Amino acid sequence: MLNYAVIFFIIAIIAAVLGFSGIAGAASNIAWILFVVFLVLAVISLLRKKA
Repeated sequence: MLNYAVIFFIIAIIAAVLGFSGIAGAASNIAWILFVVFLVLAVISLLRKKA
């Protein structure tokens, strides 16, 4: 999950440098959503291991 977030972040950076603002915005939004999902799942996993 974190790998996909990093890949979309890199795509967003490359698209922004090349001037594709629509693609850069969409890729950064996808990267942000995947990162948040990763954090939520990581916290849930850590809480389950403690119990």
